Amino acid sequence: MEIPKIDLKDFEYTLPEERIAKFPLEKRDSSQLLHYKEGEIQHHHFYDLPNLLPSDTLLVYNNTKVIPARLIFQRETGARIEVFLLQPVAPTTVIPEIMLAKHPVTWETMIGNAKKWKNGEVLQGRIEVKGKEVVLSAKIVDREKKQVEFSWGDTDVAFVDLVEASGEVPLPPYLNRKPVEEDKSRYQTVYSKKEGAVAAPTAGLHFTEEVFENLRKKGIQESEVTLHVSAGTFQPIKVKNILEHPMHSEQMEIKREAVEKLLAHAGKIVAVGTTSVRTLESLFWYGVKLIEEKGSDFQIEKLFPYDSRPVIPSRKEALEAILLEMNKKSTDTIMGTTEIFLFPGYKFQLVDGLITNFHQPGSTLILLISAILGGEWKKVYQEALAKDYRFLSYGDSSLLWI
Repeated sequence: MEIPKIDLKDFEYTLPEERIAKFPLEKRDSSQLLHYKEGEIQHHHFYDLPNLLPSDTLLVYNNTKVIPARLIFQRETGARIEVFLLQPVAPTTVIPEIMLAKHPVTWETMIGNAKKWKNGEVLQGRIEVKGKEVVLSAKIVDREKKQVEFSWGDTDVAFVDLVEASGEVPLPPYLNRKPVEEDKSRYQTVYSKKEGAVAAPTAGLHFTEEVFENLRKKGIQESEVTLHVSAGTFQPIKVKNILEHPMHSEQMEIKREAVEKLLAHAGKIVAVGTTSVRTLESLFWYGVKLIEEKGSDFQIEKLFPYDSRPVIPSRKEALEAILLEMNKKSTDTIMGTTEIFLFPGYKFQLVDGLITNFHQPGSTLILLISAILGGEWKKVYQEALAKDYRFLSYGDSSLLWI
């Protein structure tokens, strides 16, 4: 696959501050929904979604759950130290496992006010968990890598319990406000299950039980994957050559049932959110990796899809290769990481359509949208701005067809 020359200036647009939705609407599914198909744009509300999808659609959701990843500690001097959880380091790098740990854990973090946190100094916070007080301690174990060890004395309490009880909702930086009580439930999809994301898969924030009920009445199928969204999703592109942009690595988990459903499905596959797109396309390239005998680890490097190859395996071949590997390993779950970079020129292999919010100018997500729409992305965004759509995480939605 030939990599085209890309000028990031072509993916900028003016986003007025007042168009950024700072708070969610009162009702999730009352957001506007822009529908783009074959060059035509229509305007709806999200509760109209079941009427816009063909009855043979398979919707794929990301069931990750946002953890309150912003932990606050107070020094004895009164200085406030903020520790933002990024990636687990020890005793495991697997997010679901470390969240259930009941002994010291180490995370790569971002530290606010780090200069005031002295080497060797242990910070402590008293947290009420399950009706009892637990002392959570934190110390820097590697300042250069910003690695922090957390420990607590109660082996009946898991790390996730402490985080849920004391952490703050990690709102995106562009919202430029402190989290409020409402964010605990609204910055979370109604179908979230697997703790580990530090940012919400925001396309899913519009779904309600009523929308789900109407989708099922129409016969639309559903499937779930897990990608734990990392803070890297907000990382701006700062290099002239986009290929040099360090794509963030994110952890994925996919069940056999999902692979089988994708293999058996003959209709349209619509991803709910860019994170689901990244997961599904990574899944396809994992199958290719197995076919090409390039290792059995489920790890997709950012430019692997663009490697030169005489023939790209079919969707069927790739998914069958994955099921064969799962049989070899006697497992019903595959876990891996992806740095996949989707930009204009990429040919989608599993995804036919995307439900997504409106994204920041000059971001990797705009490049992904352009990979789907080509130059038409500008028309879509200009139309959304002209029609007073609300932008970014708490903003309105779109249904885009490839």
